[in-house]
Amino acid sequence: MSDRLSAVDASFLYLEDYTTPMHVGGVAVFRRPRTGFDYDKVLALIDRRLGLVPRYRQRVMQVPGGLVRPVWVDDQDFDITYHVRRSALPKPGNDDQLHDLAARLMSRKLDPTRPLWEIYLVEGLSKNRVAVITKTHQAMVDGIGAIDIGQVILDVERDRQVPDADELWMPRPEPSLAELVVEAMTDAVQRPGEVVENVRAAVVDATATVQKITRALGGVASALRTAVVPAPSGPLNAPTSTQRRFAVARAKLDDFRAVRQAHGSTVNDVVLAVVTGALRNWLLSRGEVVSPSTTLRAMVPVSVRSDDAEARATYPETGSLPVGSVGSKVSAYLVDLPVGEGNPIVRLHQVSHAMRAHAESGQSVAAGALVKVSGFAPPTLHALGARVANQFSDRLFNVLVTNVPGPQVPLYAAGARMMEMFPVVPLAKNQSLSVGVTSYDGGVYFGLNADRDAMPDVDVLAAMIGEAVDEMIGTVDA
Repeated sequence: MSDRLSAVDASFLYLEDYTTPMHVGGVAVFRRPRTGFDYDKVLALIDRRLGLVPRYRQRVMQVPGGLVRPVWVDDQDFDITYHVRRSALPKPGNDDQLHDLAARLMSRKLDPTRPLWEIYLVEGLSKNRVAVITKTHQAMVDGIGAIDIGQVILDVERDRQVPDADELWMPRPEPSLAELVVEAMTDAVQRPGEVVENVRAAVVDATATVQKITRALGGVASALRTAVVPAPSGPLNAPTSTQRRFAVARAKLDDFRAVRQAHGSTVNDVVLAVVTGALRNWLLSRGEVVSPSTTLRAMVPVSVRSDDAEARATYPETGSLPVGSVGSKVSAYLVDLPVGEGNPIVRLHQVSHAMRAHAESGQSVAAGALVKVSGFAPPTLHALGARVANQFSDRLFNVLVTNVPGPQVPLYAAGARMMEMFPVVPLAKNQSLSVGVTSYDGGVYFGLNADRDAMPDVDVLAAMIGEAVDEMIGTVDA
């Protein structure tokens, strides 16, 4: 029997168009070691580790007539050099040029006839740095065993030797069209209703596709129905264009911990309060009307503490477990960010209260419902938030904010130390901004993915995140 895509994963293929490519990404910056860090090293590293992620040598094969969902098949002509690419900035390349390149790369759809991922080695950065930009389609993030390609190349040891593959990889033969049709007929007998839905989706019946996602989301949809009041309208929900802008902000994790300790919140609350303060100042800089009662609604996927004592000891202050912990539970929240509040301490308390209120009101989504949407591997929580956003951004929230606790030890790729890591979270229809946040090795890294037409000033918002961090730090001594 063929390895068939899940209903959710197939739906992301159906819904994708040129204004909303369905891939998640990341921008990691490395310090080039004395031994060098070039394309050949990266290529060899990935080649040796692809056996850990068999999906990355597979492509999607459609079933004739769209009778059933597509299947995963080994790519008979797999070419690793197509997926691992080389790029360069004019020396000495600066961060703005890197972010422009990331925006252009993220604007392009992945080739649906090949395995749905790409990775770029970007050379030419100033200060002896190189960057790695990754793109992974959300259809690849299909469960608890999902691992992002960017995670595969990282090690906790600088000089770890990468063993050769145990054996030469040989693709399994593709099923013939006749075999796929026979399987489709078998499925038609066993699940006739599903075949009807797939035929309708194949002729671009968007309604069938949306219903399929809604059923797969299950608990997510029921939780979101509690927010009966539509999200406020504003500049964050403009029609989505084909191009993106990307900007970043940086902070120190110890500063967030100090604010958390001073005000009795969680690090995640502090992150949301910082984003709230930055959005407030950004709206004011645009001349938008901001009254004391003005709010913006955020979709905030977070992981929730389990009873695992070891995990609590590892991340006692975050309010969430490190993604990837076995047994961790994941919840999604709709939070009204108080952008009309001018006092940073009051903003933080309002955000903390809102997060607690959601946890107590039954809006927490059971882990079982979200496992169908994504997995627990570290990069997949960003994908999880994007998946939820693709169905509800129009009417229920203005901005997606994903915050993923990362490792607090240095990571290396082929001997090169990773200095920074910025997530790139995709936009949904009529969504102008997604904010991905990742903590790593003592830093907190914000990646702002924005629509090029709707937010030409996303770099202004990024700068205001830094100002909002300083403002929150100032409350510790107040």
